[in-house]
Amino acid sequence: MEATRLTNTGVIMRRGIAALGVLAAATALAACNNGTTPSSTSSDSANTDAVATLTIWADDTRFSQVESLAENFTTNTGVKVNVVQKSESDMDTEFTTQVPTGNGPDLIVMAHDKLGALVANGVVAPVDLGEAKSNFADVAVKAVTYNGQTYGVPYAVESVALVRNNALTKDEPKTYDDMIASGKTTGVQYPFIIQMGDKGDPYHFYGFQTSFGAPVFNTNADGEYTSELAMGGSGGTDFANWLKAQADAGVLSPSITGDIAKQAFLDGKAAYTVTGPWNVAAFREAGMDVSVLSVPSAGSQAAQPFVGVQMFYQSAKSANPVAAKQFFNYLATPEAQEEMQKLGGRASAMPSVADKSDDQDIKDFAKVAESGALAPAIPAMGSVWNFWGQTEANIVSGTETPAEGWATMITNINNAIASK
Repeated sequence: MEATRLTNTGVIMRRGIAALGVLAAATALAACNNGTTPSSTSSDSANTDAVATLTIWADDTRFSQVESLAENFTTNTGVKVNVVQKSESDMDTEFTTQVPTGNGPDLIVMAHDKLGALVANGVVAPVDLGEAKSNFADVAVKAVTYNGQTYGVPYAVESVALVRNNALTKDEPKTYDDMIASGKTTGVQYPFIIQMGDKGDPYHFYGFQTSFGAPVFNTNADGEYTSELAMGGSGGTDFANWLKAQADAGVLSPSITGDIAKQAFLDGKAAYTVTGPWNVAAFREAGMDVSVLSVPSAGSQAAQPFVGVQMFYQSAKSANPVAAKQFFNYLATPEAQEEMQKLGGRASAMPSVADKSDDQDIKDFAKVAESGALAPAIPAMGSVWNFWGQTEANIVSGTETPAEGWATMITNINNAIASK
């Protein structure tokens, strides 16, 4: 989801991907030009690759991972790669500005939720996944698809999940109320803890919200998000009332930041928390025995946390389209997907790769993501976050009443979307 939440888990990488995997990958993707990459003969490709240096932008978290991946790619293909470290906070903005000038990279790696804005600005090129498409999870393919066209290649999926301290309990609660009851029997300070902060945190709370039948946007007949809000109406109001009830019960608080929630769980003061693989890695490093479970339902429907997909995009102005195609061919192999999975500690976008992992957390997070809700990548999403988070925090703190505050939020978001 939000890329700033991702951290390097320090998983030791597996070197030496067999060259055979890359040779087999030559047929893994259909021609990814689709009008953007000129076709070429094998000799043209060899000549281009002999002089090409592929430039990839990666943020602080992914930089070392992409560097390691690039080393194996270069070893197996001879194509040189220059990985440039960028700040996650403004990398997409810089990319959008630089691509039209011809000064941007050939490829960039980011979360899928930037896709809509990048397509709208005309800075990314379509990529045909070809036969490799069937090897990726449905949610991963959906993530790289916009207006019926695919862009880039996915390599990881992630979501939050319910994380249990096994030293305190072995229960597997299916509902929120059961979880709270289970947590209370442990006698610790926090039966359940979740980060919010004074600006709110809709990302971490989204699974609970969807269980009230209040997804952020409606979808069309093809299952793609529209800019029509779906979290108004009775479902949204029910969720808002639930937020206030949990605040009154002392469970939720804007004073609980991400750092506070993480430390409380590390200190054994909480039986359950909702968080992602970035924190589970820290729990493991601290020697904790934890389990990754599905987010329990607070309403009458299944909880669907946001699912984020990490992907490589191709610049619409790439100077090295043939080399970019080779990289995509390589990335679409199980071998490359497995390497990125080990480097980043995130479940591969290929279910077959995630399923055979010897890391139980990766398997469990992949299972949770299968039933999650893909985070919207439409430009309208940019108008949602601030109003959404602040309203949740205000309801919990008591500065806004649930029904009125939520209704005002819906109006404000609709006005913001309409003004774009």
